[in-house]
Amino acid sequence: LITDLMDKLTHIFGQGLSNSFYPVPQQAVGVGSAFEGWSPHAQDVVYHVLVPLSPPPGHAFHLELDTAGMLQRNFCVRVELLCTCTRERLEEDMLCFLHHPEEELRRKQDPSLLHTLCTGSYLDVEKTVHWFCRCVRVAWLLLPQSRHWRLVLQPCSRSCKFQLSKDKESFTAEMIFAVQQGDSDIFVGSQPTEVGIPSTTWLETYAVAEAKFFRHISRQAPQDSCHCKCLQLLTGFLMGVGFSSYALKTVVMHLLSTVPLTRWHRRDFGQRLMDILKYLRCSVDTKQLHHFVVGNASFPTEISLPSGFRVAEAPNLFEHLASSPDAHRKAVQEYNCLLHR
Repeated sequence: LITDLMDKLTHIFGQGLSNSFYPVPQQAVGVGSAFEGWSPHAQDVVYHVLVPLSPPPGHAFHLELDTAGMLQRNFCVRVELLCTCTRERLEEDMLCFLHHPEEELRRKQDPSLLHTLCTGSYLDVEKTVHWFCRCVRVAWLLLPQSRHWRLVLQPCSRSCKFQLSKDKESFTAEMIFAVQQGDSDIFVGSQPTEVGIPSTTWLETYAVAEAKFFRHISRQAPQDSCHCKCLQLLTGFLMGVGFSSYALKTVVMHLLSTVPLTRWHRRDFGQRLMDILKYLRCSVDTKQLHHFVVGNASFPTEISLPSGFRVAEAPNLFEHLASSPDAHRKAVQEYNCLLHR
């Protein structure tokens, strides 16, 4: 239902925006645990979908590195106006924003993206999300599902989150908006983050590349492969323990690249669980857990990464353990707590 719904919403957006200068949504991509097959809490699952945005006619997006953090890079999306005089002569469907008088543009054409969803020259996350949420509310009424399902938008400044319910059924979906880095599977996205981040900041996200990695593994693994079941079980145990589900997912992805897939049958479940726990303990002891996508020379070549990604220095997800003895001591305690659950 969720993928079909997103496809229909994107189609309606495309039709409604064909003569405007708002970002153009592309086909949504399901990401995260619900689409990778290991969601730990079936009753509380949130379906995360990433919606790539393309620039409207007469505009271009340029990604500018904002701050290079240890674990995640931040970008700004600069919006540039392009000359469309040639297109104007050929198709007569729009006036050039650069070479027509402002008064004529105001009278005959919708405003450029710079005057709607930008702060200065940069695409604003919060303005973009607020505008798309309004579009979702309108587009929903045009879908046949609206006759049977009830949609409730949930307030969020950096994503479009909503709940759909019918009788005793309900599920939650969260749309993250993103701009692609070149033609790769790495994006900069609007995903929620710490309070206080500027609204023109977009965070680098590896979610699409990771989702494709899980599909890549599923095509090659045995039909009764236990890798998702291992991850599902252990992330369920993590409730109330300090390790993030992303850290555990990173451990499993590393092991899927090193332990032959022929050793992930259902009968190998117990041994693979032990491998995961041993890898996690070793990472805690050495205070190092390397990022799986960045700096991984063995990452599948069929998944497109920006130039230099595979040979870059891999960020350490456990950098905080190396810099804080208290954090390391607590991680050891939490690991022992996880073992005894």
